[in-house]
Amino acid sequence: MDSLLRIKHKRMLDDLLNVCRENLRSVNEDLIRKAFQFSYECHKNDFRASGEPYFNHPYEVAMIVAKEIPLDDISVVSALLHDVVEDSDTNLEFISKEFGKDVAEIVDGVTKIGGLLKDQEITKTEDQKKAENYRKLLLSMIKDVRVILVKFADRLHNMRTLEFLSPQKQLRIAKETQEIYAPLAHRFGLGAIKWELEDLAFKYLNREAYEDLSRKINDTRKEREEFINKVIRPIEEKLKEANLTFEISGRPKHLYSIYRKMITQNLSYEQVYDKFAIRIILETEDKNQCYLVYGIVTQLYKPIPARFKDFISVPKKNNYQSLHTTVIGPEGKLVEIQIRTRKMHEIAEKGVAAHWKYKEQITTTDKELEEWVSWIRDIFENASRDEATKEILTSFKLNLYQDEIYVFTPKGELKRLPVNSTPVDFAYEIHSNIGDQCIGAKVNGKIVPLDTKLHSGDMVEIITSKNQHPNKSWLQFVQTQKARNHIRRYLNKEEEKLVEAGKELFEKKLKKHKLNYSPDDIVKLSRKLKFDNLKSFYKAIAENKVELDFILKPQEEVEQKQSIDLQFEKFADIARFTAGEVVIDGDQKGLAISFAKCCNPIPGDPIIGYVTIGEGIKIHRKNCRNLIDKLEANDDRLVPVTWPKADGSYFIAGLVIKGEDIPGILKDISNCITNYENTNIKSVNMSAEDSIFKGTITVYVKNLDHLNKLIDRLKKIHGVYSVERFDSNKH
Repeated sequence: MDSLLRIKHKRMLDDLLNVCRENLRSVNEDLIRKAFQFSYECHKNDFRASGEPYFNHPYEVAMIVAKEIPLDDISVVSALLHDVVEDSDTNLEFISKEFGKDVAEIVDGVTKIGGLLKDQEITKTEDQKKAENYRKLLLSMIKDVRVILVKFADRLHNMRTLEFLSPQKQLRIAKETQEIYAPLAHRFGLGAIKWELEDLAFKYLNREAYEDLSRKINDTRKEREEFINKVIRPIEEKLKEANLTFEISGRPKHLYSIYRKMITQNLSYEQVYDKFAIRIILETEDKNQCYLVYGIVTQLYKPIPARFKDFISVPKKNNYQSLHTTVIGPEGKLVEIQIRTRKMHEIAEKGVAAHWKYKEQITTTDKELEEWVSWIRDIFENASRDEATKEILTSFKLNLYQDEIYVFTPKGELKRLPVNSTPVDFAYEIHSNIGDQCIGAKVNGKIVPLDTKLHSGDMVEIITSKNQHPNKSWLQFVQTQKARNHIRRYLNKEEEKLVEAGKELFEKKLKKHKLNYSPDDIVKLSRKLKFDNLKSFYKAIAENKVELDFILKPQEEVEQKQSIDLQFEKFADIARFTAGEVVIDGDQKGLAISFAKCCNPIPGDPIIGYVTIGEGIKIHRKNCRNLIDKLEANDDRLVPVTWPKADGSYFIAGLVIKGEDIPGILKDISNCITNYENTNIKSVNMSAEDSIFKGTITVYVKNLDHLNKLIDRLKKIHGVYSVERFDSNKH
């Protein structure tokens, strides 16, 4: 038995070394043999859920690293050892001494990532866990990119053997793979691994759809192959006539790619026309030959101009290069054709590993990767941990997966941005100061709103002003995390200033009332006032949303002021009479009556009268802040009042409306008001800034119900963000 095992292990080691010799520039065979044997000794008594020896896992991970993500022998050695620290008594000091510092650091990085994924805190939400996984993966990558490459290989082999785990674990690992590892593989240009991870995750997350799609593709295989051959034959003939050396093949697109298109575009399987693609790989270093082939193809088949993409002149961020075109093939069917050189193909399949293969020396970074790592650092350095936890998943999906557009500065400098990016995103891409001071933009020479969606080929000029600052409304339309972080950073600084000002004001009020509050007392007070934390409490004070003089009075006085209704009892036995539009209780018959402009009460509002000096009785809403302030010294001036039965009178009410400054919005608002019960508009005051409008409209209404229904109707208008009743204490 030992003899058979030795033979098996020798064959496995020979296979690994052969793959390394074939794919790596240089191979330290002795170090790989040593790591192979050491890993086996550490795992020889361990078994996987499938029942096979656990050593098969690090071995297969090493094979993936050597063959599918070929970088260097250090990566292969690290793959063989990636589990030994976690699964045995071996420590990193020993690994460093026996296999080198680089191997120890990679093993340490992979181990920490694995530990995080296996041992999440139960109290954390799923989004928090996923966000922290991203954080750990990316920070480890910054130190040595080979950490993430070994982790990709580890995850790929785990996905290939996922069938042996429980259904619950299958779902958890598949979801994590779909949301974290596949997008990251895409960003590293590991096309083949990304596609396989997506398809395997799809298989376990939606097995029914996966199997249905697999069956349909298999059922149409013969028909598909015949059609592909019909398309390929004339292309082959023309390419040979041009003395080009090439490889041409047709393949079905990956299952998840087809499924995602069906879902996002609401298509049936039969309606997805580009279920397969033809790929032409040229054995040359001359990029111009790709354009030559494109010309040959489009002479044979009519191209669809809108479907042409030149990723050779403008590569993707992950260094992907290729020409993509869609042509009308035989029988009027649409066919996607990709044209690239062998080098481009290897980079498309093996990403950064292949990119390094063509450099004079193997390094662990390139320009694009360095820029991306800087972007990652910017996220972690400029966003609070809470913000990163809430936003990081969305941000990475956006920046890893989303298609890109290519826009230009007036000087012709190209900038890559996610689809749907705006001038504000572009401004921050140029420089943070440009973004902060962005007040307007010209796209192709025309002034446009800041929330305008940019398109590939646009030339964008940013207009700045030293008096401009980031606007909270920008967060509603910016696409890049860089822009989002800088806007939030500014808003947070402004909020901190408010918090500090509110804290100072609170301390001054405590001195004024000769009160001594401990930190615990302040926390209790803020909670009693329904604030989530002290920051929001102090901020509200700075914004005059908290009446400190009122809340800091002795408790018995506070309770008395909070219930204006208690004042009514003293008037209970006084005769009632009607005066103007309200019924007044009391002996104030000779006084003039008017409605307070600070709160503009209308029928349906709880109201109270207040006897003024020289202006008769003012009718207020019971919750009017002005009234409450006056009561502190003049409680005896209150007069109970009630509304009479409906008499057809109209009352003035104010509305505050905010929304998107789009053409025709004012017309839509005015039509909405006048078309509801013939409501008349008294006045309109509107202003717009940065594509956001804000305005006040005064209208004549019958009662509170009339006003509330009007507000509900206005909220339904496209472009209107908010509608609320005007309150002079707020506005």
